[in-house]
Amino acid sequence: MSAIFIMIGASLLLAIGFLVAFIWSVKNNQYEDDYTPSVRILFDNTTIQEEKNKHTKE
Repeated sequence: MSAIFIMIGASLLLAIGFLVAFIWSVKNNQYEDDYTPSVRILFDNTTIQEEKNKHTKE
């Protein structure tokens, strides 16, 4: 019976840890850009690499 209480306590601590991590990530604007990842697959990597190289040369 004591093992059940230990497992419940451990799961509550783990859930609280994930909740704190989620709140921290929302406050630090980790979920701010939700448009770019959805269209990133539409662009070629070579085009993006060429644009980066053009900006670094200037």
